[in-house]
Amino acid sequence: MKLIKRLGLFTAACAMALGASPVLAQEITIKAVSAWPEGNFFSQNFEKFVQKVNAEGKGSIQINYLGGGAKVMPPFEVGNAVKSGVVDMANVTGNFYTNLLPESDALSVSTIPVQEWRSNGAYDYVNKLWGDKLNAHYLGRAIDNMPYHLFMKKQISKPDLAGMRLRGIPIYREFFTSMGGNVLTIAPGETYTALERGVIDGYGWPVSGIFDLSLQEHTKYRVEPGFYNTEVGVLMNLNTWKRLNEKQRAVLTSAAIWMENLNLDNPKKWEEEKKRQTAAGIQPIVFSPAETAAYTKRATDTIWESINKRSPEHGTKLRQLLTR
Repeated sequence: MKLIKRLGLFTAACAMALGASPVLAQEITIKAVSAWPEGNFFSQNFEKFVQKVNAEGKGSIQINYLGGGAKVMPPFEVGNAVKSGVVDMANVTGNFYTNLLPESDALSVSTIPVQEWRSNGAYDYVNKLWGDKLNAHYLGRAIDNMPYHLFMKKQISKPDLAGMRLRGIPIYREFFTSMGGNVLTIAPGETYTALERGVIDGYGWPVSGIFDLSLQEHTKYRVEPGFYNTEVGVLMNLNTWKRLNEKQRAVLTSAAIWMENLNLDNPKKWEEEKKRQTAAGIQPIVFSPAETAAYTKRATDTIWESINKRSPEHGTKLRQLLTR
């Protein structure tokens, strides 16, 4: 009986050790996707991040990158895939999961550099909120320092979009509608066809990225100035994050900070991007100084009014942490 008891205890101890080993010692592989196709501008920094993690995380953690875009899953379903654990990690903008987390639009109007978020409390606040509402850990920002612009097929002489149909996402829906525009929600990959067929007269888009989808072929104008600050972030399923050990988390966090710093030179890049757009036949539209000031103020006021209306509890605090 004593022998049997000792064997039972030994077996239980082995089982416990084996059960713990994937977290404590063995290399773990996590599944990741991007909301945009591989090689797309909005996937590039994330793909560099994946390469860095896989190089520095050998023996500890690896990322199995499944690719991105609609062929993997519809972009507006990526946030829910992270929340439910269908994937462990995703490269996605908060604008694609506002139905799950209305506060996510606040990231796209941030004016404080992401490099300051970890010291001013913004990062901790965001992660508490994302964890509670999305079951996600916000690992890092893949795209920063990039304004949106209004791109048009038709010329406009003032901030008036009455009678025009525009491709939009929640982040600038209220801004466009406040100028009389009719906003349609269209997936990125369907924007070209919508322009070609005359379904839309224009679209909101970050200053870079239109060439990836050949949108310049049906674009004649870009309204100046830009507005907001395009956000693409790397999310992790919170349960997956909690299962990682300290070393594995450190590899991911270090690579995420490195990824964020890839955006520091972005303002210089956008000037080159605008030259490329000019060469493709896209002309800037510049309003009068008074109209420009009103246009910029309208952009800021409409989005924060929307965020505060949807989230009176967190809107004001997010604005304090993310903007100057």
